[in-house]
Amino acid sequence: MPQIRPITDLRDTNEISEICHSNSEPIFITKNGYGDLVIMSIETYEKLVEGTRAEEIVTEAEPEYKAGTELFDAKEALSSLRKLDIPPLLRNK
Repeated sequence: MPQIRPITDLRDTNEISEICHSNSEPIFITKNGYGDLVIMSIETYEKLVEGTRAEEIVTEAEPEYKAGTELFDAKEALSSLRKLDIPPLLRNK
């Protein structure tokens, strides 16, 4: 269940950090009773970005598929992508 906290709770950064990491979901911060910020762990953010990018790729590919564009074998396509050595979007250091 999402947590909604007032902006004054940001004073206790350790508590907010622990909540973000333990729940793996964002915390919604309000200011004067209205939504103002969303805070989440970097892990949750990376999952969100990866999921969004995957959806964008599928959405982009659907018209090509419906138009009868040539299909490629998944193993061959992934193999050729690995050879390009493209760095991941966000890399843990």
